[in-house]
Amino acid sequence: MRHHHRAAASLLICTLLATGCAAPRPRGDVGEAMGPIDPYEDVNRKSYNITDVLDRKILEPVANKYTEYVPIRMQHSIANFYDNLAYPNVILNGFLQGKIRQGFQDTLRFVVNTTIGGVGLFDMATPMGLLAHDEDFGQTLGVWGVDAKTYLFIPLLGPSSNRDAPGIPVSMLTSALFWTGVYVVGAPVTIPLGTLGVVQKRARLTGPMRLRDEAALDPYLFVRDSYLQQRKHVIYDGNPPPESYDDLMDDEPIRLPSK
Repeated sequence: MRHHHRAAASLLICTLLATGCAAPRPRGDVGEAMGPIDPYEDVNRKSYNITDVLDRKILEPVANKYTEYVPIRMQHSIANFYDNLAYPNVILNGFLQGKIRQGFQDTLRFVVNTTIGGVGLFDMATPMGLLAHDEDFGQTLGVWGVDAKTYLFIPLLGPSSNRDAPGIPVSMLTSALFWTGVYVVGAPVTIPLGTLGVVQKRARLTGPMRLRDEAALDPYLFVRDSYLQQRKHVIYDGNPPPESYDDLMDDEPIRLPSK
């Protein structure tokens, strides 16, 4: 990999810099309900504050210019391109979760969009019935029975947990952009592409970020509660039992039937 190691590390930071939060599901006193899962709250808050300052000073202004000057159709194509580059991570984790049929469908979706979809710029697979899925290694660990017991806010990368953090290197190693940069085009191409990916990802989060600022008395708690509830939601494939939202600290491992 030679000198591309440094470029790959830079690309990882760029690609994950704009990790965001989901829309909130308010429920009572979040601080009291969530406290035990956040034993490192003091450190997490410092990490959050640093990341928030960098976002407001650098990423947010750039993202606002991006949405202002880049046509909507082009924004959609750019978003499709980056979603397709990251889709091998979805394929891998679908198989790891025992979703064999979905894994083959996702593989075909990736092939269709990479070829006739112009390296992912156009989503040709969805009209063909090959719908997009959202899988990652944190979800896989949840399906395998690993519980999220400790909330983490990783500087620059955003909210995570003891279960989701291992998914960061997995998502990097399954990114088509990473391997293209290492073996094909190199840093002069992949670093600008990674930077553009950060900007378009942050632009996607403009709405949720604005909601956070307008609705939350304590943005840190808003992000923490939203993130942990959203992770429960995706692990159950969008159909969690009601009690999973009432008790985010449930110690029972999450197990799903194979599909």
